[in-house]
Amino acid sequence: MNLIKKGYCRIFQLAFRMAMPILPYREPQKFTDSAELAKLFSEKNIQSVLLVTDPFLRSSGATQTLESLLFEHGVCCTVYDKTCPNPTTDNVEEAFALYQEHNCKALIAFGGGSPMDCAKAVGARAAFPKKSLKQLKGILRVWKKLPPLVAIPTTAGTGSEVTVTAVITDKNTRHKYTMNNFTMIPHYAMLSPEVTFSLPPHLTATTGMDALTHAVEAFIGRSTSKETRRLAKEATRLVFENIETAYKEGTNRIARENMLSAAYKAGIAFSKSYVGYIHAVAHSLGGQYNTPHGLANSVLMPIALREYGSVIHKKLHALGIAAGVATDSMSHAEGAECFISAIEALNARLGIPEKLSGIQEEDIPKMAKHADKEANPLYPVPVLMNAKELEVFYNKVADWSN
Repeated sequence: MNLIKKGYCRIFQLAFRMAMPILPYREPQKFTDSAELAKLFSEKNIQSVLLVTDPFLRSSGATQTLESLLFEHGVCCTVYDKTCPNPTTDNVEEAFALYQEHNCKALIAFGGGSPMDCAKAVGARAAFPKKSLKQLKGILRVWKKLPPLVAIPTTAGTGSEVTVTAVITDKNTRHKYTMNNFTMIPHYAMLSPEVTFSLPPHLTATTGMDALTHAVEAFIGRSTSKETRRLAKEATRLVFENIETAYKEGTNRIARENMLSAAYKAGIAFSKSYVGYIHAVAHSLGGQYNTPHGLANSVLMPIALREYGSVIHKKLHALGIAAGVATDSMSHAEGAECFISAIEALNARLGIPEKLSGIQEEDIPKMAKHADKEANPLYPVPVLMNAKELEVFYNKVADWSN
């Protein structure tokens, strides 16, 4: 990256960092069971809500208890259950049409990051019904208050229940774009370990490592605060201590509860300190090939951390100590390598591959440009890279053996 663009990026990032203490960040009000939410709607005289979920969760009966409780409390629940992984503009517009048709006054996102992103985007459309999603993408464009939004995470990874961001894929171009504003933080979050019990092991693994990626990128960036560093280290510790138990024992309540806590803490950390090139590259892979976001982050993380080099060794050493895989007596370089190696070993134990198949060499320049556009100048990464330099991430993560 040339010096002029580097200077612009760092000034832009510094401005956001200085403004962070006065920006209107808030945390959602937390609940632990569906009955509290049903009672909330009754108290607020909300008689019609849109439940946004995915086909698997609906067909498995996971939403049935919630739907029944809403009915018992006199709340009409319209369900949109067609959300796909990496939700598309079509998903949002279909769900918004239902929202309008049934005169809904609130939204419930039930699922992982995809239903939550979809519901946030529907909320943005409800706030700006005359604007297209394309007009609402980017930073601080969704400035009006959204309808009441409840997030019920069924995975412990995305942290979307507490973040300012929604990520949507353009159905035609396959380009992923973000919508970022403090108004998009859900108003309520229901964190129930029991809801995550049925999550398959491979999703437990990749979504859990997604939470770790959030913590790591928030910690190694240049816009951290005392609070976000603390939360990132706590989330890192919780992931390393609990993810394997949750992976092997899906109904272990303590492990599931701790993973939800890790995702929540990491979500706050990266909402305030932002993410980095791991996410930007993962988003481009998701847009181009529909690669699951958690999987892409999991595989990219050790590759990207090594690519950043010695500039992040001290911070990775600190995370290694928090994770229990490094000691104070090590040099920063040794501690960093222990942490990266521990991530690789954890991926292996969780059945996560070292490479991603299906990447086409001719697609790399286009994806790198998308990643560059997403990340620069917003993400306060340790080392600035342009599109050409970002191509190395794709080449190193690609499985060329097939």
